[in-house]
Amino acid sequence: MKYLVVLCDGMADERNELLGGKTPMECAKKPNIDALAKVGVCGLCKTVADGLKPGSDVANLSVMGYDPLVCYTGRSPLEAASIGVELKETDVALRCNLVTLSDDEPYNKKVMVDYCAGDISTSEAAEIIKTVQKKLGNEIYKFYSGVAYRHCLVVNNGTTDLGTLTPPHDISGRVITDYLSDSENAKGLISLMEKSYEILKDHPVNRERESKGLRPANSIWLWGEGRKPQLEAFESKYNVKGAVVSAVDLLKGIGICAEMETPEVEGATGYIDTNFEGKAKAAIDMYEKGNDLVYVHIEAPDECGHRGEAENKVKAIELIDEKIVKPLTDYLKGKGDFRVLIMPDHPTPLCTKTHSREAVPYLIYDSRKEEKGVDCFTEENAKQGGFISHGPDVMKKLIEG
Repeated sequence: MKYLVVLCDGMADERNELLGGKTPMECAKKPNIDALAKVGVCGLCKTVADGLKPGSDVANLSVMGYDPLVCYTGRSPLEAASIGVELKETDVALRCNLVTLSDDEPYNKKVMVDYCAGDISTSEAAEIIKTVQKKLGNEIYKFYSGVAYRHCLVVNNGTTDLGTLTPPHDISGRVITDYLSDSENAKGLISLMEKSYEILKDHPVNRERESKGLRPANSIWLWGEGRKPQLEAFESKYNVKGAVVSAVDLLKGIGICAEMETPEVEGATGYIDTNFEGKAKAAIDMYEKGNDLVYVHIEAPDECGHRGEAENKVKAIELIDEKIVKPLTDYLKGKGDFRVLIMPDHPTPLCTKTHSREAVPYLIYDSRKEEKGVDCFTEENAKQGGFISHGPDVMKKLIEG
């Protein structure tokens, strides 16, 4: 038996006037997904437990079959694992976004113009993080370069008691005043952010970007604090050898911590311009190497949701259907029995541009039997099926049937 998980990050949504009163899932032409839905099992799954924030870290851990209430230690440590950072027990890791803040106001009154600094490239970001480490790094603070706008800060002998460190994608277009932690323990981190603006506003990379009409990465933004994670190996937990295919450090970090294979995919960006074909090929390569389950994570719907890009979110779902679901199910049909799980990790509504905690639709298809499913895989149609109240049970349902 082979297993395929297609995790469409942030795909679930609310009905929106920009789409004629429909959701992106209702608008998208997705013949391959809907064909599986007609003969599969659909329902709703609560991926975010009460008391936890609806982040991709918590939600993807749930879908992978891990209980975040038991094993979650913070977002950034998972990303640190992906970029090869070895954390000590006394270290605290934080996500270090490169963002664009407004120019004229004092730092604490600036506006979050862009949480991803205009889709800054990994190569440009590496130069900026190199400068940040040179100017602000020391025996306490060490900065590590990641992918695109996503990077890492490790604090030696740090604390996670930092008040509220808000994700930048939650405050797009807002003045940051109320989102700077007032915790005494966070003062050093806020100081780093303020100093980074003075260092980066005239950085050569940013001057070059602005000359091209691109947004500058003129500040770091610190959040997602946590300590070294402890995850049981996926194969030990489920007796299934698995791999994770993703463009983002968070998902690769979860895979690494779970002792799953995490191949690199050239041209994988985490946005709608990602290398969909390359991801499908990487998944097939993972099966050919002997893996039983491949978890293919596509960030594009989530990024479109954060940006309020309704048409692009629909397009992202259509591209997943055409370039991920079709080639991978075609491949698996020639390899014997298989099961497929397709679902988002959490909703990212276009109207709010941030994550929400509502239960998400899931679809499970088993090649050995036909069920009486639904004509179209949507949020509303999924309500006709069962409800999984404990998120990690969805992986158990996939593997055990």
